[in-house]
Amino acid sequence: MINSGDTAFVLLSAALVCLMTPGLAFFYGGLVRKKNVLSIMIQNFVSMGIVTTIWVLGGFSLAFGKDYHGIIGNLQYFGLRGVGMLPNPAHGPTIPFLAFFVYQEMFAVITPALITGAFADRVNFKSYLKFLVLWSIFVYIPLAHWVWGGGFLEQMGLVDFAGGIVVHASSGLAALASVFFVGKRVMMPGETKEPHNIPFVALGTGLLWFGWFGFNGGSALAANGIAATAFVNTDIAGSIAMITWLLISWTYEKKPTMVGVLTGAVAGLATITPAAGYVRPWAAAMIGLLAAAVCYLAIQVRIKLDWDDALDVWGVHGVGGILGSILVGVFAVSAVNGTSGLIQGNVHQFLVQLLGVAIASAYAFGVTYLILKVINIFESVRVPRDVEVRGLDSSINGETAYDL
Repeated sequence: MINSGDTAFVLLSAALVCLMTPGLAFFYGGLVRKKNVLSIMIQNFVSMGIVTTIWVLGGFSLAFGKDYHGIIGNLQYFGLRGVGMLPNPAHGPTIPFLAFFVYQEMFAVITPALITGAFADRVNFKSYLKFLVLWSIFVYIPLAHWVWGGGFLEQMGLVDFAGGIVVHASSGLAALASVFFVGKRVMMPGETKEPHNIPFVALGTGLLWFGWFGFNGGSALAANGIAATAFVNTDIAGSIAMITWLLISWTYEKKPTMVGVLTGAVAGLATITPAAGYVRPWAAAMIGLLAAAVCYLAIQVRIKLDWDDALDVWGVHGVGGILGSILVGVFAVSAVNGTSGLIQGNVHQFLVQLLGVAIASAYAFGVTYLILKVINIFESVRVPRDVEVRGLDSSINGETAYDL
């Protein structure tokens, strides 16, 4: 039977996750140089249209249709055939199947948009559109099936409450692959890589944090105790990570920066995502603390190695998603949601999490690099130098963010 409270909760959560994509556009838009604000914002917004179309025309079915050898689903739900007002017992037994569809659609929309922060300022928009389609089909959809749709990782016992592997690790490793393929940005004399509009970054962080309650809490697919646990854990981890990042960066950089505070919060939110519905609130605090320390270290390593991940997608989302997915195997307790980790003596779950993270991360990195290589055969992924120097907004979009 359909439960109206569960249905309302999941639909509201879907709307919250939908809001995260515009939030991401503001977050990334504020971090880039002002000549490239619109170019990255359109990359984020256009994902809403293109990925939704893919999701309707077979993407959802391939992710959540009947399993085929643990690798991919079938096309039984092509064009939303069979996705209606009645529940599907395997995907939310108390909500309409359509509610599950639209909730999962919002995850599929934001994941490739996360990657854009890595190659900001230097990728051709037409090439990006091709990348968006191919990455959604060949990376996101298989991973969603492997982890959530009955695929081989789920069969192994891997758990990922709200997308530490499917969303954050996959986009973070894809970001790293794109950085290696595309190369470093062109910097003219006198130019800096500093954010051009930090209030935009703050606005984007606020929208992301707000949406994250639907991202994590809604993954319970019911208005119940697990949803409440995930909701509270999300807030705790984001808050603790924000404070910890502030203290670390203040100590080493000698200034309490706003961007540091905001980045720390996002790192904590990304890291708690896979564990939100499996751990106690005290463990969420520990995860937030570890998220700040490990992700901050990852960014310092990235700087040391001179990888031009423009907006630190790998260091925040990739490393955070991997860390959180592994920590599920440490802090999960069976009393919360039936899964236990090392603190309850379950070594097997910890090893499964390690193996699953390794497989998914390697797959996302390798296939992303291959996709970019194939696109580049037919059309240059990177814009010409003169376009990059002028800025993508005026050169490609024919618009400017500010006319003062």
